Amino acid sequence: MPSNNGKPSEETISWKENLEKIDKLTERLVLALNAKKATRPELSGPDKDLYVEAASAYFSQMLSDPAKMFAQQVGQFKQSLEYFAEIQNEPDTENPGAGKPSSKTDRRFAGELWQANPFFDMIRQQYLVSSRAAEETVSNLEGLDADKQKRIEFFTKQIVDLFSPANFLGTNPEALSKAYETRGQSLVSGLENIVRDLEKSSGDLSVTLSDPDAFEVGVNLASTPGSVVFQNRMFQLLQYKPTTDKVHQIPLLIIPPWINKFYILDLKEKNSFIKFAVDQGFTVFVMSWVNPDASYRDVGFDTYVESGLLEAVSRVKDITAQSRINTIGYCIGGTLLGTTLAYMARKGDNSIKTSTFFTTLVDFEDAGEITVFIDEQFLHGIEAEVDEAGYLDSQFISRAFSYLRSNDLVYGPAVKSYLMGEAPPAFDLLFWNGDSTNLPARMAKEYLRKLYQGNQLSNGTFEILGETLNLGDIRIPIYAIATKSDHIAPWKSSFIGLNKCRGKKKFVLAGSGHIAGIINPADSKKYGHWMNDEKPKNLEKWFNNASHHEGSWWLDWAGWLGKRSGKLIKARITGDSKKYPEIEPGPGSYVKK
Repeated sequence: MPSNNGKPSEETISWKENLEKIDKLTERLVLALNAKKATRPELSGPDKDLYVEAASAYFSQMLSDPAKMFAQQVGQFKQSLEYFAEIQNEPDTENPGAGKPSSKTDRRFAGELWQANPFFDMIRQQYLVSSRAAEETVSNLEGLDADKQKRIEFFTKQIVDLFSPANFLGTNPEALSKAYETRGQSLVSGLENIVRDLEKSSGDLSVTLSDPDAFEVGVNLASTPGSVVFQNRMFQLLQYKPTTDKVHQIPLLIIPPWINKFYILDLKEKNSFIKFAVDQGFTVFVMSWVNPDASYRDVGFDTYVESGLLEAVSRVKDITAQSRINTIGYCIGGTLLGTTLAYMARKGDNSIKTSTFFTTLVDFEDAGEITVFIDEQFLHGIEAEVDEAGYLDSQFISRAFSYLRSNDLVYGPAVKSYLMGEAPPAFDLLFWNGDSTNLPARMAKEYLRKLYQGNQLSNGTFEILGETLNLGDIRIPIYAIATKSDHIAPWKSSFIGLNKCRGKKKFVLAGSGHIAGIINPADSKKYGHWMNDEKPKNLEKWFNNASHHEGSWWLDWAGWLGKRSGKLIKARITGDSKKYPEIEPGPGSYVKK
């Protein structure tokens, strides 16, 4: 609008300048999108046959029971009309909003504008009604097998989540309001953010979840003092400097997952499990896995056993002059530990005294939500992809896990970054989540085919280095921790698999999920955990009879391991021996690749 003297107002100039910036950014956006590589159809979504079967099941059900289908539709129409009528009369009612579909716990619609403005309130309500109707329709289908039913429900939810009105500028009142208040600057910032993400990922959109400049590995993450004392092609072995005058005689080796990097266990000082273990008087070693490229094409699961864990066990024994060590395996690191223990049992090797498992699957019969991707179509696509590249790209893995929690890890962050123009938060956990790794081609295929699809480790048919493995051969003490809302390694499946080992076992169920239930510091009062000395043969009974404890399980674990770690001796000096001098300071160079 013009000012009083006839010249454009400051507000008009700001809008004009920001609109010009948007034009220039749009050119970069188009160039970035054009750089996107073609995606294999098998990896872009389910085969059309899944939708054809679902539609066939729907129409068959409608023909056999039309009353049920019409009742669902009429119910949806009735709700829509009721909410529309409420909006017309709301200014005159004593209880505005009564009877509306609740979204109090839905962070997408938490802002006041979603309910204060009748237009956006109607959009919100209609979306909730329609999405609920879609999800109920597919959940009540008859004639599909369990795997296809699970997949159609998952992908229906993905479509429903994608089309949330919160995800689009024209139907998001908070984004429109901010654009108006900032004279278009929020739109400029949002477009800058989306162009940055597209250019960073070669045209393949991946939302930046955490401020990339807020953290540096080795400075304010993975900063517990230690040294790289051994390395080979597969891993660097870190030994951490003691913080106590005396340490337990038997050392501790941690085997982290190689799908992500090890410093999930060594984030900031206050929530570092590695620092906690060092402070408890354990001599702690950690394997920092290499981030493989195409030269690792032929590396398989057996390589991770032989040149990975077995090599690390040998080196830790040699460095500490001990004949036996204790171990921790996390996620796929735990799967590797279980596999190696079964192999060592076959070979009569008792180098590992105890093992702790964090959210580990060794039985993949029910492997959680990730199994929606484990079908022939996706597996053929992955195999073609890794055969060509030599590895499974970290972006594919990260994207698959993100869509298991799409509103939290995809759409929610995208709305804040792209529609609201906000900078990503400085959040250590999300920074780590975005720092994912590749998987070697052969190992990726074996992991998906033999373990996830074939469940060979649990079935006793998995072969490693010439031995057919049996979990029942494992007879050492085990401390098993699963998490109650884990969508990657369901707690029941974790307990079922580890219960096949025959040594004395302690099972602990932590609150929260795959990460937060594990990275829950000893002084934290969050989440809590359940314990029960009974064997979890009947999992529902085990849980119902378990005692609930506030806060973290860390101290209980430290007490359990301390009793099995030998006498206290003078603390070991890190990286000071002639045979194993410090190669480089921790966290080493492998984790930074």
